[in-house]
Amino acid sequence: MRNEYLNIVEDNASVCAWSEETQLAKGDSVTEGYTSELCDFTRISSTQNEFQELKDIWAQWDDEAKQLFYQIYGDLPYLLGIEVDKHLFQTMVQFWNPAYSCFTFGEVDLVPSLEEYTTLIRCPKIQGNKAYVRATNPPTFVKKLMMITGVSEQWVVARIQQKGDSKCIPWASLRDFILAHPDIKKRVDVLALSMYGLVIFPKAMGHINEAVVDLFDRISKQNTLVPAILAETFRSLSACRRAGEGKQQLPPMRDDITEESFDWVPLPGIWGVVGYAPLLVLRQYKAEQFIPATQGLAQSDFSYKGDHYKKKMREIVEAWKKVCYVKILTKGPMTTLEYKGWFSNGVNDNTPRPSLEAARSMEESLRVIPTELEVIKQEFERKNLELGRKIERLEEEKMYLSLDVDVHRIEVEKERKEKRKIEEDRDDLKT
Repeated sequence: MRNEYLNIVEDNASVCAWSEETQLAKGDSVTEGYTSELCDFTRISSTQNEFQELKDIWAQWDDEAKQLFYQIYGDLPYLLGIEVDKHLFQTMVQFWNPAYSCFTFGEVDLVPSLEEYTTLIRCPKIQGNKAYVRATNPPTFVKKLMMITGVSEQWVVARIQQKGDSKCIPWASLRDFILAHPDIKKRVDVLALSMYGLVIFPKAMGHINEAVVDLFDRISKQNTLVPAILAETFRSLSACRRAGEGKQQLPPMRDDITEESFDWVPLPGIWGVVGYAPLLVLRQYKAEQFIPATQGLAQSDFSYKGDHYKKKMREIVEAWKKVCYVKILTKGPMTTLEYKGWFSNGVNDNTPRPSLEAARSMEESLRVIPTELEVIKQEFERKNLELGRKIERLEEEKMYLSLDVDVHRIEVEKERKEKRKIEEDRDDLKT
């Protein structure tokens, strides 16, 4: 955004004029003639860490320990009780629009917001405009763990493991630390770290990734972690949608980003950065929706690999020092006429437009393809049902056979009795 809008509060009309002028001059998030290359369906395989041990530890703590946790880390423990609706998640992924980093439902764009995530976490010590940004030369994983836990280097080194392309520490090691350490503050810190690593930023099952430790280390400096949570949510959704399946693979890093300013918000995550356009969803704030500035948004996603990203991170740090606030205008129509025209001519990059050769109903377009494990499970259940029915038939036949045997036995016994009576009568006649 232009410098005159930085560090000040602007009214809705001024920002509307700037945004529409910028969009007209620079263009849209996707170029004219863009054709979506997304898969028709996205296959999602959902897995979660087991939270029971975290719940048990929390339940055993007294009020003093819990209050200390709330004061420092907010409402994280409430996340342990949230059940993930896997079917809802699989369906919602179909609506994710990677070109604009939002959900597109028909004629409405919606997106998880910084305000919503801030309310959900409710961490009183963080500052809303002081976002976490990955350091270009951070301390080593060992040193950061030593600072958080207060244990020796030998203890940390002995427990660090390599998982894929990154290092991590097993939850079992941190669990034993929490249960045995006498310092209440250290127990609180390590439990919070474990919640971030297992609940919010899971990567390797049952382990806390080194990137989570780097982010956690910045909480003491009052950095808000909300943009990082939002960033990794967006990046995961886009990666799944582009790949056509729910694998946690990240897009290749771009090394050609040379802009000096942003017309949208760069969200720095713990594994990469993605663009976020809050002006795209003003209706969520009950404000009049106008054309948002989105140029470059579709190409904003990059991961922390190599050295090319470091220059960009310095620009992002500076951008987050210059926050622009917008006054919310709640009167008048919900959308401008210009926005309606822009939206109708835009690209819906979440559900490919149906062609004349292969028209689909909405139900078919949103159908969720089952995972391989689900297919196996369904086949097992089908065979199990067939076997159950076969057993019922056999039991029924056995019952009828038993009845036949009983009838036959009665008939035989009757015949025997009649034979004995005849023999007795014959003997009587002889005498």
